[in-house]
Amino acid sequence: MTSTTSPGDRTENSVVTPDPVSATPATDAASDPDAASTERPLTVVVLAGGISHERDVSLRSGRRVTELLQRAGHSARLEEPSGELLTASPDQRPDVYWVSLHGASGEDGTLQALLDLSGVSYVGTPAGAAALAWSKPTAKAIVARAGLATPEWVTLSRASFRELGANQVLAAVGSGFGVPAVVKPEHGGSAQGITIVTDEAFLPRAMVDAYTYSDNALIERHISGTELAITVVDTGDGPVALPPVEVAPVTGLYSFEARYNAGETVFYTPARCDDDVLDRAADAAVRIHDLLGMRELSRIDMIVDDAGTPWFLEANMLPGTTETSLMPLAIRAAGIAEADLYADLARAALRRG
Repeated sequence: MTSTTSPGDRTENSVVTPDPVSATPATDAASDPDAASTERPLTVVVLAGGISHERDVSLRSGRRVTELLQRAGHSARLEEPSGELLTASPDQRPDVYWVSLHGASGEDGTLQALLDLSGVSYVGTPAGAAALAWSKPTAKAIVARAGLATPEWVTLSRASFRELGANQVLAAVGSGFGVPAVVKPEHGGSAQGITIVTDEAFLPRAMVDAYTYSDNALIERHISGTELAITVVDTGDGPVALPPVEVAPVTGLYSFEARYNAGETVFYTPARCDDDVLDRAADAAVRIHDLLGMRELSRIDMIVDDAGTPWFLEANMLPGTTETSLMPLAIRAAGIAEADLYADLARAALRRG
């Protein structure tokens, strides 16, 4: 992987690249239809919406994938998941489904298991692997067992607070981890329920926030460094890491608001790290993609410390594709036509069956 380390110039849409031309908003990053593949157009149903906390983000992601595929000449439509998905006759089904459901409705493996039972093709990670990646502690344990770096962590159930006493549990956590520490729900994305705790007095509030989204909370030792988001794609020739995107939130936390409100985060493409550091991070991301059994696409989030060591934070099996999401930035940095890549991923899923 070849990267540059020039920090570039800040632009109004908070994307920083060494190439001013590449700093146009991600909403216009569709492919040129004239450059689209000469293969027959695909019929794609993009599944989005659902009932999770991330419904609105899911719809934004799904609409954008649908529009890009349509603009490139494919027959794509957006649908909310329903029972008709499982009862449709073969002649009513599209070539492939694209799952853009964020949260439990699309990422815990349940939908994928039902799609497998129905014998339909879909873009993304299969049911068993999805369930593993959906659990942040489980994913970290798999990565750690393979010898890759991930911050030390402990998982605490809501029940443990009742059985052992909240004060005693929090005291043990405070003495064992200290601050700063990161508190996050076991499940979920879009940074919902995540807090960087810099004062132990705020630990109880952070736990309550995490338990709002999951029955288990993960407390993780905070690693200072450069936050990277690495998109991994596989169009049939094996997984490949796209250029890492450096995430620099204005407030220091890549929160839900920082993710989806323009101007609250500065992104650097390529990331402001030495080439050898970016290469190590990209190699680790591809390995993690394989370790977790992911298919077609994923996003691996990491922190690179001052020594240049990439630390695995979490894996996202359904990266967002909104106008402010990280995956479109990585695709643009790689010089790839976004709609063509999405079509290639759909074709890979169709070939796989």
